[in-house]
Amino acid sequence: MEKIEIYTDYIKLDNLVKFSGICATGGEAKLLVQNGEITVNGEICLMRGKKIRDRDVIGYKDRKIEVIKVEN
Repeated sequence: MEKIEIYTDYIKLDNLVKFSGICATGGEAKLLVQNGEITVNGEICLMRGKKIRDRDVIGYKDRKIEVIKVEN
């Protein structure tokens, strides 16, 4: 499982999809979420603005990405 570190309390789902390299643009990220291709903690999520927090796991095809909050 891949891990992505964040320094804030949360990151919005579409921003995380783009930041993780699943896609190249915010527009692509929006479409992936709207089309039901992204999971959050094992469940399909259609809310691109969903707040993803520490220990949440994002899935796309065979990729799993865990979000880790780093304390400043």
